[in-house]
Order: sequence, then structure tokens, then C-alpha cells
Amino acid sequence: MQSDQLAVGFVNALRGAGIDVAVGSSVNYYQALGAVGVEQRSSVYWAGRATLVVEPDDIELYDQIFNAYYGANLLTANPVVEVVQPITLVTDDDGEDGAEDGDGDDEDPGDPSLTLRWSRHEVLRAKDFADYTDDELEEVYRLMAAMARVGGTRRSRRRRLTHRTAGHPALRRTVRAAIRSSGEPVRRWYTEPGERLRRVVLLLDISGSMESYARALIRFVHAAVVGRRRVEVFTIGTRLTRITRELSSRDPDRALGEAAHAVSDWSGGTRLGDTLADFNELWGIRGMARGATVVILSDGWDRGSPEVMDEQMARLRRVAHRLVWVNPLKATPGYQPLAQGMAAALPHIDDFIEGHSLRSLERLAAVLGDKQSTAEARNKASNSSHPAGEARGGSTQLIGKPQ
Repeated sequence: MQSDQLAVGFVNALRGAGIDVAVGSSVNYYQALGAVGVEQRSSVYWAGRATLVVEPDDIELYDQIFNAYYGANLLTANPVVEVVQPITLVTDDDGEDGAEDGDGDDEDPGDPSLTLRWSRHEVLRAKDFADYTDDELEEVYRLMAAMARVGGTRRSRRRRLTHRTAGHPALRRTVRAAIRSSGEPVRRWYTEPGERLRRVVLLLDISGSMESYARALIRFVHAAVVGRRRVEVFTIGTRLTRITRELSSRDPDRALGEAAHAVSDWSGGTRLGDTLADFNELWGIRGMARGATVVILSDGWDRGSPEVMDEQMARLRRVAHRLVWVNPLKATPGYQPLAQGMAAALPHIDDFIEGHSLRSLERLAAVLGDKQSTAEARNKASNSSHPAGEARGGSTQLIGKPQ
């Protein structure tokens, strides 16, 4: 075997074993072999060690590869070198298991290793809220807070200054600026309609059927209240309770404690239609829901009359900018909206979203920010030949809403 073939094969063997060999180092090694020759084993060894090894920790691995590659005879090198490397898994979990992870300190630090890192945040994004532990809820609260800060905007009646010529001339500002330039209107000002945050109204179902999900969703609700302006929160169960003031504290523990003290029907029954009627009469129709994005976080189980639910959802839909329903049960395989409350509400919904995981809340945040041009809803059901809750054709229809 020629010296150039020896050099290329040995460099490939080192790279395969995990030693980082630069292109310039391999060229220097080839030139060194041409200078010292391949007759003496020690000359070949030191030529490679001087040009190919940069880190002192790689010397021991270099010796192993050299002995395995060249063997006893330099001219009959073995092109196939198998090196078994230990693999060390390093996680970013700072929990109680960190002490056990340090038991491997007795290993030789010079041994080559492949370090793999993973983050539990990606796992938690797809994990069902019902399976969360208290520690995991605290961990994802920071991620919820980042998502809940987004929000859509609406055109305001108050105008703002601009240099765009498409707006209305701002004569007073233009004349005032012209005084500084001897009466010449060098810089002209205009006005255009401004923007303001669109109000978001969150109706959280805290009935017994929602208990496993409400403890996570209320953290998202709290993050929305403290993260942006114009957010209103109500709980719906057997009665309607406004908890915006209780959730205004930036301390999550204090806010959730005050909310729990204010709500008297936690994990109780469900009368969604009646509580929506109370909301429409006392708050929604009077102005709170007008032009707002209304989000109902519920599984749709209702022990009241479906006719009441249908009527109140229709009233709410006529005044709201967007009506969103977040249902944690939608992620269940084979789920169909057969519950009478959900079936009655479905024809009036703009967006029907899963609410069982952090990933589904990311989609909710996108909807609140008006980042979607279409709204997902079921086909309108319930006519003379279709029972309530049965979607025509059994498919999902994407519908758009005029802005």
C-alpha cells in the first residue's frame, strides 16, 4: 500500500472514531509521511501524532487507532477499524434525580464519548394536561405566559400621526412644523386610523368533568390577564362568576388562591346554557362581548336544555368578533361532538380547538392574535332531517368570517 493511501485511510479511521481532523492537518500528515518515509514505525507514529492530534485527551484514542490500523506491518495496514465508544446521556433536568446522574464521575474523563442532550419541554408540549404533575404545571407556566401575551388588534376611532400621504392632512401639525422652516411646509404630516387591542373574554368551565384540565387552563387564563390588557375572565359551572380582579395579581399562587376563594361552584355541576344566558344579560350584550374575541374553555357537557344553549350561543355570536371553543376532549381518538351542549353550540362557533396540551394552547394563542385567516368549525347541524350534533357528511368544514 502506498503512502498516500496509508495517509487517507488512517485519517478516515481517526475521523470515524470521533477525532476531529481538519483538512489542513491531513495535508500536513501526508507531507510528513513523504519526509520521514513509512519504513520505521516510530516515524509514522510521531508524524501522525504531531500533525493530527490537537487535544491531549485524544492521545489515548489515537494510540488505539494507530495500533489497530497499522498492526505489526506498516505496509499491510487494516483499512477497517472498529472502535466501541461509550455513550453518555446528559439531560437538562434539574430535578431530584440530578444526584443520581453524578454517579458516573468515576469514569475516565479521557474516554471518548457521545453526548446527547434532550429537553423535556418538547415532551410537555404534546403531553395531556390530565397527566401533568404539579411540578410540570409550574414548569410550563412560563411557556404559557409567553404565549398568552399575544393579542389581536382592531381599528380605533382615535387617529394617529403618520407621514403616509394616503391619510388625511394634519394641518395644525404641518403648520407648526413649517414655522421652524420660515413658513415652508418642508415636512408634511397626515393622520390615519389607529389600532387598539381587541378585548378577549375567557369563559372557563370549572365543573367536575373539567377538573383535570381546569387546573392547567386556569394558569393559561391567569397568564393572559397579567400579560396583556383588555382581558376579562369568568367561570361557568352552575353559576357565573367574574374573577378578573382576583387573577390580576402577578403572583400565580396568590391569584389562583383568591380565584378559588371567590368561586363557590368548583368541581360542581354544569349548566352552560343558563350561565351563558347570565353572561349575555349582565355583561356580554351590554358591551363586553361586542367586537371581542370570546373563548369558551369547556368539554361541552351540559345538563340544561339544548334549546337554551342554542339560543344563547346565537345571541353571543351576533355581537362577538370571533367565537372560539376550546374542548380538551377533541383530541380523543374517534371523538364526535355528541354531548347535547356541544352539539347545540357547534353551528355558532368560528374555531373549534383542542385544549388538552401545551401545543393546542399555542394554536389558541395564534387565534387570539388573529394569525389565522380561516376559522375551523363543524358543519351546521340540526334541521328537520338532521338531529342536533350530527355534522352533515361527517366531515369538518373550514369557514371564513367577514372582518
